[in-house]
Order: sequence, then structure tokens, then C-alpha cells
Amino acid sequence: MNDAPARALDAAPVPAAPKVKGRGLFPAGRTGAAMRAALLPILVIAAWQLAGSGGSLAGGVLPTPDRVWDAWVVWAFGPQGMGLNPYSGTWLSNVLFSSMRVAQGFVLAMAIGIPAGVMIGWSRAVSGTVDPTIQLLRPIPITAWLPFSIAVFGIQDMGAIFLIALGGFYPIVVNATHGARDVDRNWIRAAEMMGASRFDVLRRVVLPAALPAIFTGLRIGLGIAWTAVIVSEMVAVKSGLGYVLWDAYYVGRMDVVIADMLSIGAMGLLSDRLIVTVEHWALRWRRLQSASR
Repeated sequence: MNDAPARALDAAPVPAAPKVKGRGLFPAGRTGAAMRAALLPILVIAAWQLAGSGGSLAGGVLPTPDRVWDAWVVWAFGPQGMGLNPYSGTWLSNVLFSSMRVAQGFVLAMAIGIPAGVMIGWSRAVSGTVDPTIQLLRPIPITAWLPFSIAVFGIQDMGAIFLIALGGFYPIVVNATHGARDVDRNWIRAAEMMGASRFDVLRRVVLPAALPAIFTGLRIGLGIAWTAVIVSEMVAVKSGLGYVLWDAYYVGRMDVVIADMLSIGAMGLLSDRLIVTVEHWALRWRRLQSASR
């Protein structure tokens, strides 16, 4: 197929976004968006702090935010191997353990889920052969796979990676199937009239058109991967944020439990922003197409 239109499209300048004046309390642009996004968490934390007395609330079970912050500071920056606090100075190592497992499991889920989903959406033969099995296994929750994982892989990293890959696989494959199946047939006919082979149509038409749905699946799959790593680390391994969460709950350290939960949320948010950044770069052709209309 002729690459000239695609090169011309890539070389075209991206139109500048129109300037929007700020509304209400917040200025325009990214600063205003960040302030708007931070408003609700700040209000919740303030209400939480004011509702507590003596450093806790709910009968002493739930620590106030200042105690959670103090616990996180010791967990993150405290001296290791000294004193009676087993969590002191171990935050970074546990974050790295969990992040590495999520990365390995998620990459495995992408490597299998994207090609499988595109082929299921593209080929009726593959769909009839593979899709029924996926739909049969998809309703089984991650927690139901825990005994299987421990029996097969034991108490080690591979068990956690298996569960993470399994959790991320289903939303990725389902969304990739949807994206490949819903490609405009006029695009395919036009490519075939220009002499494109089936492989060319798959590579140059179907796959790019399915990318928005694929990225949606990646974002959902990444969220489930973080859920799966916490579940698996509670049982299948002896390190990571999930292990600390369960261990701190058993010894009654709710301040560490809440600091752990917030750390999980922050890591999930950062990894989601990374996917969105890649999506923004990979789908720049859509913005160029919209601007040229």
C-alpha cells in the first residue's frame, strides 16, 4: 500500500488547542485541573481529621490522617533492622516488589491478550474455536484461582505473576475483540480495492482502528492487575504491599494498613497515567483526522 498519505498525515502540524479561560475558583489549564482533582481528597481528609479525637475515631479502630502520615513516614524513611517496628524503612522495597510483579504479569497479559483478541475479532474461525473457552473461564474470580496457583507454583513469585496475568488478560482480550470486530467495513473494502493482502488489511487497517478499544482494555486490565497483586501477595508470597497490608492488619496496625492502601492507590494512579500517556501518543492520528475535518 502507498505510505505517502500516512507520512503526510504524520508531518502535518498539530493545531494548537484553543485557549480556555478559567471558570470559578480554578485557573485554566493543567494547574486548574490538578487543583480541581485535589479538592475532593482534601475535603475528605479534612473531615476525617476533624471527626477524630485523640488520634482516632470509630471507637479507636480508625486512626486519623496525622497518625497515618506519621506511620507512613516511619515506614518509608525509618531505620531498617532497628527497634520493634518491622515495617520501618521497608516501603520502597515493598513497592518495588509489587510493581515488578504487576509489570511482569501485565506484560504477559498484553502479549497474549492483544493478539488473541484481534484474531478473535478478525477471524470467525478463531472466534468459534477460542472465544467459547475464554467466556467459560472469564467468570471465575481471581480468588478462586488462588488454591490452583499455590498448588502449581507454590509460595513464590510465579504464582503471583500468574494471577496478575490472568486478571489482566480478560479485559484486554474482550476489548481487543470488540475493537477488531467493529472496524468500519468500508475501510476494509477500500484497502482491498487498493490491492492490500489480508495481512496488510489486518496490520494497516484493523489493528490501528482497534487501538482505542485496546487501550481501554489495557487501562481496565491494569487496574485489575493491581487488585490481583494485592490478593496474591496476601497469600502466595512473603513480600510486597499486599503482604504488608495483611500482616499489619493481623497485628492491629491500622495506621500502616491505611498507609498501605493509599500507597496502592497512588501506584495504580501513576501506572494508569503512564498508559494514558502512551495512548495519547499512539492515537495522535485521530486528533489529526478530527482537526482536518
